[in-house]
Amino acid sequence: MKQFSNTYIFIFSLLMVVTVATILSVVAMQLQPMQKKNIETNKKQNILLSLNIESNKDNALDQYDKYITDSYVINSEGERLEGVDAFSVDLSKEIVKPFEERRLPIYVGTVGDSTQYIIPIRGKGLWGPIWGYIALKSDYNTIYGTNFSHDSETPGLGAEIATRQFQKQFIGKKIFNEEDEFVSVDVVKGGAPSGAPHAVDGVSGGTITSKGVDSMLEDVIGAYVPYLKEMRNKKS
Repeated sequence: MKQFSNTYIFIFSLLMVVTVATILSVVAMQLQPMQKKNIETNKKQNILLSLNIESNKDNALDQYDKYITDSYVINSEGERLEGVDAFSVDLSKEIVKPFEERRLPIYVGTVGDSTQYIIPIRGKGLWGPIWGYIALKSDYNTIYGTNFSHDSETPGLGAEIATRQFQKQFIGKKIFNEEDEFVSVDVVKGGAPSGAPHAVDGVSGGTITSKGVDSMLEDVIGAYVPYLKEMRNKKS
């Protein structure tokens, strides 16, 4: 049996590592544009779902351009931030910043003759992050539609927040009470009272995830309240 010196083995191993690393780097660089495109398409599909518009990978970009007519970013005081692209704002990074430093994106949807204002939301579930979008009608109060998703919630339990059945409960609910106070929408364990304007049923067996949705709505939408109130006052 042929014997190889330690030097030979070291150089051969080093060349193999460098070769494999180079190949993997080239493949990763070639796949990067495709990965970015998939992320963009998925995000646009989720935004459209908050308008109750179903799309697929083939038509999502066209549907987005058709129904999302504007987008902008505000600060915690409700002032518009110039030169900031709403689509590029990473909410996972914004929600860990001090309140006054957050950048808050808003998307404007137009369906028929109606206008909707879409707010991205993000929070914590039982096993990981949960996120979604909530679309408000032009009164900046009534929910037009929602879309929630998750990373690792339990199938059949907490993962039910991603079903349309759970999400459709929010349609028509209001985030401000009659005194114009922000009250969000409560996700109630055991079921919300019939006809409650500010509450929906929690997920059976998914208590912690339901609480996560509840907190996510209150915390994230709460940051938009100065802007929402200002816009509501302009309409009254």
